[in-house]
Amino acid sequence: MSFQKLRRWAGTGLLLLAVAAVFHPVATLAQGELTRKTKIKVAPAYPPLARRMNITGTVKVLVVVSPNGNLKDTKVVGGNPLLVNAAMDALKKWKFEAADSDSTGTVEFKFQPQD
Repeated sequence: MSFQKLRRWAGTGLLLLAVAAVFHPVATLAQGELTRKTKIKVAPAYPPLARRMNITGTVKVLVVVSPNGNLKDTKVVGGNPLLVNAAMDALKKWKFEAADSDSTGTVEFKFQPQD
């Protein structure tokens, strides 16, 4: 493959990525606090490695909740990578009250070691 063809392919790929980012439904959602009431709320388990390393912090997740109360989509918007998996595992178990339409907002998990 010639350099010109490779360059053209790379340019096309970058353009497609940019278009996908613009039209991705989660990317355009407001990031206010989620006001939908929870029926089941599971606290995340503090990862043992994070505890040993004394890592604290907050994980923020942008969520879309479907009308039936299940999670429809999630996107991590902040947090230490060692804490993100624990937050996402807990969030997958959450159930919300039913509503007429999708709800969007941010859920925060604060991680601090308990003495």
